[in-house]
Amino acid sequence: MPLAEHLRELRNRLLKSVLAIVVISAVAMWQYPAIAHFVTGPVIDAVGCPDTAAGLGPRTHPCAQVTANGLLAPFTIMLKLSLTTGLVAASPIWLYQFWAFLAPGLHSHEKKYALTFVGAGAPLFLGGAYLAYAVLPTTAGALVGLTPSEWTNLFPADEFLDIVTRMVIVFGLAFELPLLLVLLNLGGVLSGRRILSWWRFMVLGITIFSAIATPTGDPLTMCLLAAPIVLLFFGAVGICLFNDRRRQRNNPDAELSDDEASELDLTPAPVAEIEPVASNRMLPEQASGDSGKDEPPRRNGYDDVT
Repeated sequence: MPLAEHLRELRNRLLKSVLAIVVISAVAMWQYPAIAHFVTGPVIDAVGCPDTAAGLGPRTHPCAQVTANGLLAPFTIMLKLSLTTGLVAASPIWLYQFWAFLAPGLHSHEKKYALTFVGAGAPLFLGGAYLAYAVLPTTAGALVGLTPSEWTNLFPADEFLDIVTRMVIVFGLAFELPLLLVLLNLGGVLSGRRILSWWRFMVLGITIFSAIATPTGDPLTMCLLAAPIVLLFFGAVGICLFNDRRRQRNNPDAELSDDEASELDLTPAPVAEIEPVASNRMLPEQASGDSGKDEPPRRNGYDDVT
């Protein structure tokens, strides 16, 4: 396709993706109260302050309230939450549009690998996102528990939603690390033994990343993020080692570098095993010279000097 056709196709794919996000975001705005309760409900149930007007009585331990600060805060929070919902819920559509744009330029085996990694990457991302959503009430309870009993915590809704979004994205992307390692191994960039030799640095790096990436910064959330990633890392190492063993069986020289020569078998063979030159492979003049007179015998058309 010419460049103009590629750009026109890219424009159509982007328009379809944006249209899907806008439509789902509009539906999310209609269902905004239910979505807001779904996001904040577990945290409010864990650390929320009871309604004294309803006769529940005062709470004896620290609690927190989610508040919207400012006149425009409810509207901007609704837009932000609806757009985030539309982006996440429409991910199958815009991922398909991205795939449809790239697929014509891929070979059949590349399409197979790409579909495999997309199919494995989506559950990993969703698993990380669900873990972030599941541990958020526990994290909030641990942090609010540090508040003196006579104090009251106020959670600004926009800041709280930003923390939830960041945790979901960070947890989801962090769970893609083993997929990246397996991809590099299948591409021949890294071997399983090389990746395994980095396990100390990887565990330390994952711990530091978890401490920096978690918005709350508490040790509990850091450990809840680091522990699954470490387990997934060792699982990816096992897959890489298995793939290296399979590749070694199929091709003994698979792990050699492109600039490294393979080992040669220099064991001399017995003379009796060397196949004698058959005279029927040579023309008559090649067997005993061009004229057959006063010339040295030739082998495969060459004399001894040659």
